[in-house]
Amino acid sequence: MKTIEEINQSNVKKIVAERKHPDFFPGDIIKVGVKITEGKRDRIQYFEGVCIAKKNRNINSSFTVRKISFGEGVERTFALYSPIVDTIKVVRSGKVRRAKLYYLRDRTGKSARIAEKIKKKIGIDIETKIQQVTEENVVPATDDKSTEILKEEAKVEVSKVEAKPSPTETSKKEAPKKEAKIEGKKQEQQKENLEQKK
Repeated sequence: MKTIEEINQSNVKKIVAERKHPDFFPGDIIKVGVKITEGKRDRIQYFEGVCIAKKNRNINSSFTVRKISFGEGVERTFALYSPIVDTIKVVRSGKVRRAKLYYLRDRTGKSARIAEKIKKKIGIDIETKIQQVTEENVVPATDDKSTEILKEEAKVEVSKVEAKPSPTETSKKEAPKKEAKIEGKKQEQQKENLEQKK
């Protein structure tokens, strides 16, 4: 017989498989897409604000979002796995040192601001995979003399290629000369036009 916890965990797995929410923490500015039913029509309304609290309780997980609307503070608590929560988007990550930001209720204006957390990225995701040594992976051992000969031949070929200018390079050199001539003619025409007007 299954316990309530096991049933809740299986339900959470089903919901997470259907839709994935990003990881967010208190202090982050998030944009929650809420499904609203008006008669027979469904639409999504966005509620954007600061996440001031997050409660992780399996299927009962919830989070509270606070925003200032027309000078009034508005807080809304959402169940994380609720069907009315369509999307959650992290707009900005906040740098805070506590889990519950209830002190923001008393603050307004500049004092209610939260510093932005800057995430440092290297730019490359490094994944290390251990490869097994096989005959295909191993480079065959060669004599030192043969590798030196190959390197010398490669250097000779490179020097030959560098010595001969390609036709594209010569056309590139001639192109600025043509442009300079055209610009000179245009300037002369402009001078003549100015003299004629005077």
